Amino acid sequence: MPPIGFYRTKVALRTCAIAVLALAILPTFCAAQTEQPTKSADAAKLLKSDPLHVFSESVQQLSSSVTKSVVQVLTTGYGLSTDEDKNDTAYLEAERGIGAGVVLSSDGYIVTNAHVVQGARKIRVRLQGLDKQTAAKVEASPHGPIEAKLVGVDRVSDLAVLKIDVSGLPTLQLADSNDLRQGQIVFAFGSPLGLENSVSMGVVSATARQIDPDKAEIYIQTDAPINPGNSGGPLVDVDGHVVGINTFILSESGGNEGLGFAIPSDVVRSVYEQLKTKGHVHRGQIGVYPRTITPELVEGLHLPTNRGVLLEDVVPGSSADHSGLKVGDIVVSIGGKPVADVRHFAVDLYSYRIGQQAEVGVLRDGQVKTVSVTVMERSDDPERFADMLTGPNNLVPRLGIVAVGINDELRDAIGDLRIPSGVLVAARTPSSTLLGEGPEPGDVIHALNGTPVRDVQQLRQELHKTKAGDTIVLQVERSGVLTYLVLETE
Repeated sequence: MPPIGFYRTKVALRTCAIAVLALAILPTFCAAQTEQPTKSADAAKLLKSDPLHVFSESVQQLSSSVTKSVVQVLTTGYGLSTDEDKNDTAYLEAERGIGAGVVLSSDGYIVTNAHVVQGARKIRVRLQGLDKQTAAKVEASPHGPIEAKLVGVDRVSDLAVLKIDVSGLPTLQLADSNDLRQGQIVFAFGSPLGLENSVSMGVVSATARQIDPDKAEIYIQTDAPINPGNSGGPLVDVDGHVVGINTFILSESGGNEGLGFAIPSDVVRSVYEQLKTKGHVHRGQIGVYPRTITPELVEGLHLPTNRGVLLEDVVPGSSADHSGLKVGDIVVSIGGKPVADVRHFAVDLYSYRIGQQAEVGVLRDGQVKTVSVTVMERSDDPERFADMLTGPNNLVPRLGIVAVGINDELRDAIGDLRIPSGVLVAARTPSSTLLGEGPEPGDVIHALNGTPVRDVQQLRQELHKTKAGDTIVLQVERSGVLTYLVLETE
């Protein structure tokens, strides 16, 4: 058996030989290395110019630009929680919510979903594009959060407008959702499950999806992953323009399944402008009952086209009636924009304000003619009374409402009431200090704890008589039905 040192010696000699060989070839290796970076740089340069890298860099630039105008919305409030072990037990507990919003005005106006801020006692937003200098002015960290004021809420469209006292903010532009096409690439921004500043990519699955056939509200359907927390965030196109506001998903698991829905930007624009300037929304109509044309209608009625909406009825005395529209007319355009179905019909009318003239193109007797129709306010819209308010005297802070006493003018507008006197709720405010279901716009408050209420001043007086911890019971008439609303003081 050879001595152990023999192996050590051979290994040492072999190591020295390798070292000498390495020194001999080092100049050649170093020369090759000096040429390699140049070749690699050229290859990398060529590689980055391929379509995949160009697309990736474009998405990065888009994301970096858009996120500066996307905010995280943080809310706190109170809600009823039921004890799982005792089904008859419920208690109040603090609730925290997280959503998203988008800055549409450099002076601090933000649009989000109504359900994101519903019931919130405190609203704060966290900004992505807030520089240190601006943050110092508002006494906030560069990432917030900053106190926000609720300007207005529209529950029908599920939109709300917030305001923060910051100026010079980066903003996003609202696109024309009528230009949206199926298959178009879109990006969803927001805070899914509280994960701030997230972006996901997908396509437009449908441009005008009607979820409830009994309601005119329509949505953009997308497969861009949307989850809880994305609500209120923008859905943007490849130009970085807002085509919709992410609102809800359809899911059996509770998470994203590729069925996300956003409010079209044209609807957002109309609601946003009205909430920003008036604090409420007026909805217009022309007095017709439209129906989407189907193959069955074409065959049975021998219609000359399979696109547009068929007027099933024209309300006597309505603006449509006065303009000469007739039952059986086919509406093919509004304001020069083609109308394919009832959903497009509703969206196109959204862009008109009360009193404006809508140019309606109709097909009648084989000829297309344009009729000018005045957009009128819906008689059943509870917000139609909001413009009758005169100022602070109409505010009832404790109930969180703006109200007006019933007079002859209102009686004519409302119609017959079960009880002739009372206070009409014209709008809601976020100032309520009571817990429970409060009155809604359009409700008429007839009594408080059994005492009849004649006007707003008396309503405030009766509320002032109640103490902390007292129960408040309002007798309210809602859509012709008398009901009691039970509220509690904190």
